[in-house]
Amino acid sequence: MAQVNSTPAAASAEDQKLDRAYRPWQIRIFAATWLAYAGYYFCRKPFYVVKADMAIALGFSTVQLGHLGTAYLAAYAVGQFSSAYFGRKLGPKLLLVAGIAVSAGCNITFGAANGFWTVMLFLAINGLAQGTGWPGCIGSLAFWFRREQRGSILGVWSTCYQLGSFVATAFAAYLLGRAGWRWSFFGCAMVLLAIWAVVLLLHPNRPESVGLPPIDEDAGETVDAKSDDGRAQGLGWTRDTLITVLTMGLIYFAIKFLRYALWSWAPFFLRQSFGLAGDQAGYLSTVFEFCGFFGVIAAGVVSDKFFHGRRAFVSIAMLAMMTLSFVLMATLGARSVVFFTIGMGIAGFMLFGPDSLLSGAGAIDVGSRRGALAAAGIINGMGSIGPIFQEEIIGRMYKSSGQQLFPILFMLVCVSAAGTMVTGILWVRARKGKANI
Repeated sequence: MAQVNSTPAAASAEDQKLDRAYRPWQIRIFAATWLAYAGYYFCRKPFYVVKADMAIALGFSTVQLGHLGTAYLAAYAVGQFSSAYFGRKLGPKLLLVAGIAVSAGCNITFGAANGFWTVMLFLAINGLAQGTGWPGCIGSLAFWFRREQRGSILGVWSTCYQLGSFVATAFAAYLLGRAGWRWSFFGCAMVLLAIWAVVLLLHPNRPESVGLPPIDEDAGETVDAKSDDGRAQGLGWTRDTLITVLTMGLIYFAIKFLRYALWSWAPFFLRQSFGLAGDQAGYLSTVFEFCGFFGVIAAGVVSDKFFHGRRAFVSIAMLAMMTLSFVLMATLGARSVVFFTIGMGIAGFMLFGPDSLLSGAGAIDVGSRRGALAAAGIINGMGSIGPIFQEEIIGRMYKSSGQQLFPILFMLVCVSAAGTMVTGILWVRARKGKANI
């Protein structure tokens, strides 16, 4: 933090004083952003939970459902990129409260909508609004925590992404069973509006707004980013580093394709192909996220404690097991809800581990401190293309196959196997010393 006195002892005392002054505000910003990002899921997941009942009520085909999902996901990607610009102009607090309010308003509109084009328009607007969540929260945390604090803080903070999705899915399913699909939208929007009020109250925006000096970044970063002759070296990436980042992006394309395929279509399949009630389908679909929560923890512990940061091996091992889980779903699970659910749970455990390793710690390992943000941006950017494709492909396949699950699940086996093979390339490169992962 800011250093006012000239001697090291005085500077250290000043740092400790500022730490104490910052601490209550750090607790507030942590709570506000954790609730905010968990809350976004309450207006992101209801559509996926109720899409089967909504389609029946409004006469939407599976192809139209695919178009709706594509509209949301494409707008979501645009929202993420545009938030990087608007966040600097508006500040993180205003970005968050605006995004939350718009998203809640869109979900209220979904609950009252009766036409395809109305739903598509507001799904796109909702995607733009939802895209403010991650940049707004990360931007907020960056203002309030020193560089050496952020790793451990973000490790705990990121539980919002798992728990928020799980609770939002279960709550939307509960409302679907008790009051119908429209109230899944209405009720979840009310939860997000309550969180909006909490964020408005707790979020202090920047330190300067409460009379605190801003956190000083490491002054040595500028020196590190230059060569001996003073010329800027940019990210400092070698050709091998760039190849590694692009390889990880291809793997993440497959991972996000599969993750969103199950997020988006599992409740629909359980409703349409297995005859479950809408709320039962929603509850059962949470097995994927519930098991994924433990997969994230296991992957991080195993890669650090047993493989000393060699994340490529852990990733390929888990993705290989994930491929087998999709084989189970395609063979036995296509006809049995029990095996479908078991396969879905195993897939969640095995998928979310490499998901977190590649997009988080792996990006930092490969990109280095200077290039970590760029590496994460490229990897996540390439990965975000996957979900857009899966909506259209699965919607059309379900219709053309006469509502048979096997062709779709076999396609997921192929995507998983392809992702595993590319991860094998990454692992080989790591063993040869060409990839720091």
